[in-house]
Amino acid sequence: MVQLIGIDLGGTAIKLGRFDQDGRCLAEAELATPQPAMPGAVTMAIAEAVETIDPQRLAPWVGIGHPGPSDQAGRVARIAINLPGWQGVPLADWLEPMLERRITLANDANCAALGELRFGAARGCRDVVLLTLGTGVGGAVILQGNLFLGHRGAAAEPGLICLDPDGPDCNSGNRGSLEQHCSISGLQRLSPLSPQELCQRADGGDAAAIEVWSAYGRLLGVGITSLLYLFTPERVLIGGGLSGACHHFLPAVWEEVTRRVLPVSREGLDIRPCELGNGAGRLGAALLALERFGSMDEGTAELDSAEASGLG
Repeated sequence: MVQLIGIDLGGTAIKLGRFDQDGRCLAEAELATPQPAMPGAVTMAIAEAVETIDPQRLAPWVGIGHPGPSDQAGRVARIAINLPGWQGVPLADWLEPMLERRITLANDANCAALGELRFGAARGCRDVVLLTLGTGVGGAVILQGNLFLGHRGAAAEPGLICLDPDGPDCNSGNRGSLEQHCSISGLQRLSPLSPQELCQRADGGDAAAIEVWSAYGRLLGVGITSLLYLFTPERVLIGGGLSGACHHFLPAVWEEVTRRVLPVSREGLDIRPCELGNGAGRLGAALLALERFGSMDEGTAELDSAEASGLG
């Protein structure tokens, strides 16, 4: 049975796992992302970490989720707006000769969506929107069972939609984006407390902390409203580091959705946390490698666009 390596590249941490085809994690590692997270330093860190979790070279295929769109072939990280110097980085070309393994790339939220679709909270669903709430706000869209990638693979960046045209500047060039309001830094505009402290206080019944989470939920609900009108999914999944506080902010999200969205556009809708937690990204990246390379002769075939699976 083939083994796979999945990597979730983030601005603060790089999470790796070696998996079998059934999604069981056989080995794992987590390391701090080099700071500044320049492409060369990150590439070397990934290469060293892969050898650590797979010294016997049992996994010939590696999938990497990164915070931004890749090209349609899954070779180039086109941009990562919250990582310095990440524009047109040929990460697969750099890593393949170093690791002597096949490498493929995708947006990190797309990888998380694949993990949830196969083994998590999106099982049995055909139309899903996933949001990752953390340092930034990422997202993915699954339509009719396939990832929606749009023209040249850059679609589904829900964190960059606008909530307030006069709001805080976003690294994307937008202003008042969902990311600026619903990332960790957006939450800190509502309270100087850390998310962990806010959650603990709200768990203890602190009224001020509960109101902060409600205000946060209202902003998130406004953003989700736009996504519902665009995609009318059957399920919206909430992941990322802030998802642990879902029980505090989802009631306010539902209030906004119920108030703003026509019943026909939210019929049968379910909004819930992801099931796989912070492991969804690396598992989904491993599944991506399996999808793209699984039907090929190891090490000889050219990259396929994977049109049949919607992953191209």
